Amino acid sequence: MIRMKVRASVKKISPDDKIVRRKGRLYVINKLKPKHKQRQG
Repeated sequence: MIRMKVRASVKKISPDDKIVRRKGRLYVINKLKPKHKQRQG
């Protein structure tokens, strides 16, 4: 299981990453590379 990275600042690692706002939090999601999942705050 891949854990989500919780960071002070989220950045796209690859061009196919998407930055999404949910419930006042910033997320980076990537269907192809689940390892890139990040959450801010």
